[in-house]
Amino acid sequence: MRATSSRPLKELASRTAPGAIHDSAERCDAPKCQPETRVAVQDDLYSWIVDDEGESEHPRKIKWVTGPAGTGKTAVMGSLSDRCAANGVLGATFFFASWSASIGRRRKTAFVTTIAHQLAQHREDLQTAISTAIEKNQGVFEKNLHVQMEILVLSPLREIVCQPDGSGLRGAIIIDGLDECEAEQYHDTTSTGAQDKPVRTNAQDQLEILQVLQGASSDPSFPFRVIIASRPERVFREFFDPENNPTPFAAKLDLNEDYNADADITLFLEAQLNLLRRRYNLPPSWPSPNTIQTLVENASGQFIYAATIIRFLDAGHRESPKTLLEAALKMGSKASLNPFRQLDILYSHILESSPDPLLSVRWIHALSRVDDANSASAFNMTMLLQTDPESDEAEHLLGNLYSLIRIPPPSDKATSKYGFYHKSLFDFLEDPGRCGKLYLGVYNAPSNVLPTPASVDWIFTDHACGIVLDGAWRAVATAPELERFVRSSYDAKDISPSPG
Repeated sequence: MRATSSRPLKELASRTAPGAIHDSAERCDAPKCQPETRVAVQDDLYSWIVDDEGESEHPRKIKWVTGPAGTGKTAVMGSLSDRCAANGVLGATFFFASWSASIGRRRKTAFVTTIAHQLAQHREDLQTAISTAIEKNQGVFEKNLHVQMEILVLSPLREIVCQPDGSGLRGAIIIDGLDECEAEQYHDTTSTGAQDKPVRTNAQDQLEILQVLQGASSDPSFPFRVIIASRPERVFREFFDPENNPTPFAAKLDLNEDYNADADITLFLEAQLNLLRRRYNLPPSWPSPNTIQTLVENASGQFIYAATIIRFLDAGHRESPKTLLEAALKMGSKASLNPFRQLDILYSHILESSPDPLLSVRWIHALSRVDDANSASAFNMTMLLQTDPESDEAEHLLGNLYSLIRIPPPSDKATSKYGFYHKSLFDFLEDPGRCGKLYLGVYNAPSNVLPTPASVDWIFTDHACGIVLDGAWRAVATAPELERFVRSSYDAKDISPSPG
């Protein structure tokens, strides 16, 4: 075997994002699954990775793991990466993070190079093939991701597979937080005339990575299973929709729908609170079972709530964990400490990804307010709230908020309702000290939630109902239902039907 030159591999290493690898120093405090928790989901994913699918001529090599914000996707991916590494079936990892100081973890530039550099560590012959590819294509680092994947990964893999001892490569490539990848801009968007230059969106770069991985997985020489974890944002929903993409993907895994996290959250809280109890010499009865049950209910299946509570109690404040826990359970807008700072950052990040964050928040308040009073369908709510009956305003405003709002598919909107995954979203939005510029004022005031009384006119009949909102006429087929939720949303003294 020809000796490998170190220069190309050093150049490759300089183009990577070391902090994005699962066991990097930057991720020393990254969340991991509490022992004995999330066992079923980890087992299911690990089984899929090592399953040869020998009976299938066309194995499905890509699996999407999704779930609302805070369901523990990153913790599951981190623990799964450790398990795969320990068992020799980890090909490579990349953990995106929009908050990272390392630009390599926030953008796509170092994605393929980081994957290729990790793969080069597995076998000497693969390392040699990658090094040779770089020597022959010295401008590869300035190419687009598709070309980089071909030169740095696929061509070397084909060369290895053709060798007598080329078989045996297998394992997982785990990508976490792809929805946090920020767009790489190729033009100065701040200079004069920048408005004429094309501005890339985050979704475009995220889609590019998805397409690169899709192309790689379709190559017969590519032996790895790819797991992509992200929130259910629009670009991912559309990409993995069988009606939009002919590529056969493995079955989607939804952490919120496919697994009940309450038992795991209970185990997590019990273990962490017991540690705090021993550390601070608190009574054996602390905390009470009822307190833990309340925390589990408040979590609404979201691990981030439980983790945020524990982080707050263990942050070294002057008060004891017992006092802090009591304060957290009674927290109001006058609290001097905010136990949910990390949760607030997450909510702000997601809501501000909407094209019009404040209007989206108005929709959220309206959807919640009307839902409290009746069972209005998603279709009727959309007809009530959007300003143009011909537009798809709901998808435009809420398309990036699927990790917060349960939005029925188009085929079910006439019979299904909008819903919310996490009750703490409204605690956040109703507290100006937490949500800041997203605060809309007094939540109970109709003028701050639904359209202003002066803009509403309705005509009720036995079989049909029309509503004029902001000058737009909407035809709604279920008059009794619409009448109930319109009347329930306004006090008689604030609004009454307009004449004729």
